[in-house]
Amino acid sequence: MDDATLAAHLRQLGLSEKEVDTYLTILEHGEAKASTVADDAGVSKRYVYSVSEKLDERGFVDVIDHVVPTTIRANPPEEVVASLTNDLQSLEPELTTRYGNVTEQEREFEVIKTRTTIMKRITELLERANEEVTLSVPASLLEEIEDELRETVDRGVLVILLVSGNDTLPAERFEGIASVVRVWGENAPMIATTDRRLGLFAPGEMLLRSNSGKQGIAISQAQLVPIIVGSFFGNYWPMAEQVYVTEPSTLPQTYTDFRHAVLEATLHLEAGNEVAIRAEARPVRTDDYATIEGQLVGVRQSLLEPTRDTFAVENALIVEIPDDQETDENEDGGQIVTLGGEGAFVEDYETKSVTLESLD
Repeated sequence: MDDATLAAHLRQLGLSEKEVDTYLTILEHGEAKASTVADDAGVSKRYVYSVSEKLDERGFVDVIDHVVPTTIRANPPEEVVASLTNDLQSLEPELTTRYGNVTEQEREFEVIKTRTTIMKRITELLERANEEVTLSVPASLLEEIEDELRETVDRGVLVILLVSGNDTLPAERFEGIASVVRVWGENAPMIATTDRRLGLFAPGEMLLRSNSGKQGIAISQAQLVPIIVGSFFGNYWPMAEQVYVTEPSTLPQTYTDFRHAVLEATLHLEAGNEVAIRAEARPVRTDDYATIEGQLVGVRQSLLEPTRDTFAVENALIVEIPDDQETDENEDGGQIVTLGGEGAFVEDYETKSVTLESLD
């Protein structure tokens, strides 16, 4: 460290420029008379006495005034650093308390320059998830976030995981840390979204090499995060191979995350279970919510193999209902309607919540 940098760091500790010069002079001598320090530092002897008292109070030096002439001794640097460190650490509890009482407004965009910050943001997204997580990470980093993934699944969150850079991982590797997993031998970008509200994107090289020079971006804008989700399912999810799917949940279950409802409905259909649907829904492009009840007869989805969709992010429940509505009639005379999630436009109904119940 050069002299200028050292002086700058000392000024950050609250020392003035002249105080820095005086302290460094004392430090170089180890112990010296005030007149010697004054001559070498280019200040008056009176100023040396004044500054030395301040430095003594802060633990930088020890003023020995019980002898004549008075001398000033520099305290060992390791003791000075330890004292300063203790002072800073003692501030942490109070600062933390005050910080906790202030709600920081989320920044809509944050440019991220380091791998450490990316990993920290991934952990934060997992911890804040209430309904759904989509995540694409290199296989080499899976172990670093495995505990957070497990805790997220344990909270009942839908975790959709794409692991890139290794397509040989066995299914048992993912039990309990995700709901659905696909693996891909190629290197995909890091993508993470939480509840369609928070998003994170970074080039894969940024996580694999500390000096890649790449940058990531965190987004907390409800209008943009669904675009990241669409990219995840449209560009990367279809390229990967499905290796793990969770078991269907015990019914009844209520979901406000529609993709989660479609996943569970699909699992129960594939298991041959008959399922009743009760949904709080409204006809698309209207404002009046009502309760739709009927039997699940099909799904449209691209989350599980085999997919049953007409476009990449399609999710729909196909329900036979007894109500007399202007819908397609099946062979038995019942009415068939389709339920979609938030923002549905091709389905008959947009749903707010869905309850699945067993008819067995």
